[in-house]
Amino acid sequence: MKRQTAARLVCAAAVGSLQTVAWVHTAAWPLPVLAIAWLAWQVGRATPRQAAALGWVFGCAWFGAGTWWLFISLHRYGQLPAPLASGAVLLLSSLLALYLALAMAWVARQRSGRPLRDSTVFAAAWLAAELARGVFFTGFPWVATGYSQVDGPLALLAPWIGVYGIGAWVAWVAAGLVQGAAQARSGTGWPRWLVASVALTLLAGPAAWSQWGGTPEFTQPGQTLRVALLQTNVAQDEKFAAERLPEALAWVAVALTSARAELVLAPETAVPLLPDQLADLAPGYWAGLQQHFGRHAADGGAAALVGVPLGSLRQGYTNSVVGLSAAGSDYRYDKVHLVPFGEFIPTGFRWFTEMMSIPLGDFNRGSIDPPSFSVRGERIGPNICYEDLFGEELAGRFADAASAPSILANVSNIGWFGDTIAVAQHLQISRLRSLEFQRPMLRATNTGATAVIDHRGVVTAQLAPFTRGVLDATVQGRHGLTPFARWSAAAGLWPLWALAALGLTWPRTRWVKPPAR
Repeated sequence: MKRQTAARLVCAAAVGSLQTVAWVHTAAWPLPVLAIAWLAWQVGRATPRQAAALGWVFGCAWFGAGTWWLFISLHRYGQLPAPLASGAVLLLSSLLALYLALAMAWVARQRSGRPLRDSTVFAAAWLAAELARGVFFTGFPWVATGYSQVDGPLALLAPWIGVYGIGAWVAWVAAGLVQGAAQARSGTGWPRWLVASVALTLLAGPAAWSQWGGTPEFTQPGQTLRVALLQTNVAQDEKFAAERLPEALAWVAVALTSARAELVLAPETAVPLLPDQLADLAPGYWAGLQQHFGRHAADGGAAALVGVPLGSLRQGYTNSVVGLSAAGSDYRYDKVHLVPFGEFIPTGFRWFTEMMSIPLGDFNRGSIDPPSFSVRGERIGPNICYEDLFGEELAGRFADAASAPSILANVSNIGWFGDTIAVAQHLQISRLRSLEFQRPMLRATNTGATAVIDHRGVVTAQLAPFTRGVLDATVQGRHGLTPFARWSAAAGLWPLWALAALGLTWPRTRWVKPPAR
């Protein structure tokens, strides 16, 4: 029995890690469906304690394989000793997996033998675990299930139910396959052909709907803009090096001022110095950029969004984007959702961050209701780095359709994680945001992936990662709201929490009509 249990746990780790291929190579979207089906099958014949262990091991392997690149930022660039950096990644994966462990224990405890109910409880538990991982302790929903489906048939559901809804649908299909197969095998439930037909309908139905009925267009086209997206390609360990800064700053200035576009976008901390530091190292640098864009924007030329830290060491600083246009540099966006340890220090963990060599590691938060940057009648909504991981927070900008962004713009520095799968994963995240809101997404990054994504989540132009260059392209703004934008702007994730609660508390007993008197 102990050998059998150990074998199941080893299989859980293997299946959980293997499915993460789909978050990089999205043509492998069936993998998570199969992996979750395997977990549902195992949990369906386990005690609550065994189910919790299976869920925890599956989750540990899933999150560890999907976010192992955190080791690079902690060890190579943060200079944390390798054993401590490895332990930190393992600890994070272990803690995040606790949500899935609790969810699977609940599924095993609530097992009733009724296929529809048990499949729904499984999907509700999966949804609750993913919501908890994405919300509690600032949230870390990286490799959420829905992102693996960006090129699958279920991507059509994104403008309706968002990434978490897609994940719940995947879990429901996977559990339904297992439940239906078990019933068919026992001869007490649905025949095999009916199980296969239902599975095919749930998975391929959205694709058929898209093919025959057309993808629903909830948004309407706006103006087309010529854009130039900068990719600086500065290695993270050289970004703040005094001997490299003058050359890097000069390249950014030349690229910004020579661009032939209506909107130029530079990456997160493309100018990596605080205003006082910049004035000492490169006097007149910022004033020169302001003068250029003020003059040329007035003549019908370009406007720009540039990533730069603002503030001072005494007053505190922000991870910001500054807009340069005929109006000057009055536009400013400050990052709202900060990265723990990298951008703010959680209470009680200053000792941990002091062990690392991370400059500008304790930012102030920006306003939760930022304005858009106006360019030729289009409203550009910036977000910084992994802020585009939180669609429900971006949805707050769509509360008023008249002022909602018509184009989303992400500026990032994934250089912290080296040449790893993090680059491809972040691109898929941005593509899912485009699908949810039916808005194009511009991505200007330090090392990749610098790209233009249209409102259907299709990459229409992209620079090769880890090269220096400027991506010239066009983008068309979109106006109007998707169902996801409407309900998420009004209620955040609460509707999904409510659905999860309803599924988790589905009564185990059948309702029996009382006899007539």
